[in-house]
Amino acid sequence: MCALKRDRPQTLTRDDAETIALQALAFLAEEPKRLGRFLALTGYQPAELAEAATTGAFQTALLDYLLGDESLLLVFCSGTGLRPEAVPSARALLDGPASGWRD
Repeated sequence: MCALKRDRPQTLTRDDAETIALQALAFLAEEPKRLGRFLALTGYQPAELAEAATTGAFQTALLDYLLGDESLLLVFCSGTGLRPEAVPSARALLDGPASGWRD
């Protein structure tokens, strides 16, 4: 369970950040229009999703996408119980100097 749930202390680990990114992918996949728009804007193909989902670049792109649309971000956070500030924190961790990207 993520450390930035509304009822938990505000400490975020890299594992939490990766979990948030994967939750974001699941959230987008719930509605084909959401996922389609993300794919169109990023250039990723549906067949690439499973492999790309574990890469830092893809996870960062997911979180950037949510951060670029406040209403979508708030719907995501409401559905997952995350605080909205968890998403930029997760994005920063995934894009940090010791990001350990797997691409």
